[in-house]
Amino acid sequence: MGIHEISIQQFLSLDDARCEERIVAAKAALGKHLVILGHHYQRDEVFKHADYTGDSLKLSRQAAQSGAKYIIFCGVHFMAEVADILSNSEQIAILPDLAAGCSMADMANLEKVEQAWGELSAVLPPDEHITPITYINSAADLKAFCGRHGGIVCTSTNAQHVLEWAFSQREKVLFFPDQHLGRNTAYRMGIPLEQMVLWDFDKPNGGLTPEQIKAAKMILWDGFCSVHQQFMPEHIDHFRANYPDGKVVSHPECPFEVCQKSDEVGSTEYIIKTVNASPPGTRWLVGTEVNLVNRLAQESKDKFVDYMAPIVCKCSTMYRINPQHLLWTLENLVDGKVVNQIKVAPQVAAEARLALERMFEVSP
Repeated sequence: MGIHEISIQQFLSLDDARCEERIVAAKAALGKHLVILGHHYQRDEVFKHADYTGDSLKLSRQAAQSGAKYIIFCGVHFMAEVADILSNSEQIAILPDLAAGCSMADMANLEKVEQAWGELSAVLPPDEHITPITYINSAADLKAFCGRHGGIVCTSTNAQHVLEWAFSQREKVLFFPDQHLGRNTAYRMGIPLEQMVLWDFDKPNGGLTPEQIKAAKMILWDGFCSVHQQFMPEHIDHFRANYPDGKVVSHPECPFEVCQKSDEVGSTEYIIKTVNASPPGTRWLVGTEVNLVNRLAQESKDKFVDYMAPIVCKCSTMYRINPQHLLWTLENLVDGKVVNQIKVAPQVAAEARLALERMFEVSP
């Protein structure tokens, strides 16, 4: 076994075809000790090598149950953190490129959230009146914050069940980092927009008056996904004008007006199942990341699947995972060297796991 890390520079100039051959060989050499996770938004040349594919939380749970020593997560940083939190102490989570982050997750950090919690305490005792909810698309220390303060984690699939639980605990919710998932879910539950306020983390007290905070049921963090933010109601109007019988399905990270105009709203897994279950000949306009939409279009041979926006905006951080970085991590493992391990500190992991376990308990 080698003791020196193989430099990434040796891999960056390799073409994808050569990478593919060596990835297959490295996977075979590592055998049952390895599991590769591929998020739906990954590019095809990486996605094809995944042992499990799907949404981030589902993948982390599958990896933890797999028994594999090495978990390579082809996704972004917070996903690899969740894999580390849910896996056992013998398993090692790896992110092929440490620059694969999430711009939405970065919009809420622990310092800003703790500052907001402190400012809210000047209006009312937050630990008595507010349940913090963080979307799975967030850093581990924010999940730990929710664990400490009686809060919980949610996904785009279980957000309604989580909100129902949260309101059974306290009368208000602080929802971060994605405002759109919070607003769209709460509105579908019958909470009027007038009872939702937007917390601008760059302004004192979130830019809100004490009266606005006291009147609100949902305090929404001013964060968003840049990919889903690009979709607009006009895109749907244009599609319906051309295809009156067409259907529209959107991810709940899309803006409120887009979700209101859509026939269906749901997670990436829900989008895939909905399109696949539709009758042959159905035409769909899909509002989510383009790699998933293109893959769905290729696989749905008896349906028509269109991407919602006229200009493609890829998830730039997710797109950083390429065959070259995947091969680099694999061949280092074959050589006995772990690179780019993602390790959550024990105390943070314990508190984050508490918030995740609450979510598991209330989810169907």
